[in-house]
Amino acid sequence: MSTTAAHGTATDVLTLGETMVALRGSGPLKLGGSMDVSIAGAESNVAIGLARLGHSTRWAGAVGDDEAGELVLRTLRAEGVDVSGATRDPDAPTGLILFEPRLPDVTRVHYYRAGSAGSRLTAAAVEAAFATPGPPRVLHLTGITPALGPAALDACRRALELAREHGTTVCLDVNFRSRLWSREEAAAVMRSWIPYVDVLIASDDELPLCVAPEAAGTASGQAKALLGAGTGIGEVVVKLGADGATAHTAEGELHAAARPVRAVDAVGAGDAFVAGYLSALLDGGDVAGRLDRAVTTGAFAVASHGDWEGAPTRVELGLLGAGAGTVVR
Repeated sequence: MSTTAAHGTATDVLTLGETMVALRGSGPLKLGGSMDVSIAGAESNVAIGLARLGHSTRWAGAVGDDEAGELVLRTLRAEGVDVSGATRDPDAPTGLILFEPRLPDVTRVHYYRAGSAGSRLTAAAVEAAFATPGPPRVLHLTGITPALGPAALDACRRALELAREHGTTVCLDVNFRSRLWSREEAAAVMRSWIPYVDVLIASDDELPLCVAPEAAGTASGQAKALLGAGTGIGEVVVKLGADGATAHTAEGELHAAARPVRAVDAVGAGDAFVAGYLSALLDGGDVAGRLDRAVTTGAFAVASHGDWEGAPTRVELGLLGAGAGTVVR
């Protein structure tokens, strides 16, 4: 059941960022061949994952006034994501991402997003998304959007300001992308955002981007430094890939092992993890319950092809515990 039913008409989660058209080849691009067409974007992956779990989600991003943009919006609408806060940019194209399988466990990714509509998302668009139908319960941001350009950075900053004004919980997934900016550039922005953040999610190698330079040491030590810095952060969740994840709070730290599955495609696993964690948070679950749902949704992503296609519905969450070869009737 959607948590919206218990909270009036407020949207559960608002997220913003760039969603691109995704083309997935069957082999080396230079050899040609067929490609599957879909969409991809960290923030919209989270929105879809939450929508499938029964939560109301809204995506505020910009697409071009083109057929690629229509594909993005149509797909998100079909997945139950509210795109009324999205904007169309008549002067910039929708971004494109190409996935090129080269080895069984190696896929090269090629981006065509410079000057895209998503990089030109405006603060005014974010203000409009916050206003209608009303402030969301949770704002979810990643470290990808601010790296796209000055306009997108300003849009994210405005979203953080609005979240503070309206008492909206802020979740930040660091999601560092070295192709978009340097670690130094990312650190400057992430550290300036920390005072606005309630739930911080990062891999162990991304955590240093969020703490003061002198806060060296282990991920556990860095998490404790963030929790004790008077920033307002109540939870630091460290994603450890195949080793699971650890949540750090004022009460201590709790680790959850990854669920064993046959890995097919790791793309989108981190976004699925975030969707699971926020879902349990919205449901009022404790830290153990949040981690359990997060590693479960992450496992579904790893066991499926695509960025978001394998995201489970609420009734499917128990399938991973059904056992190998089980027929579910």
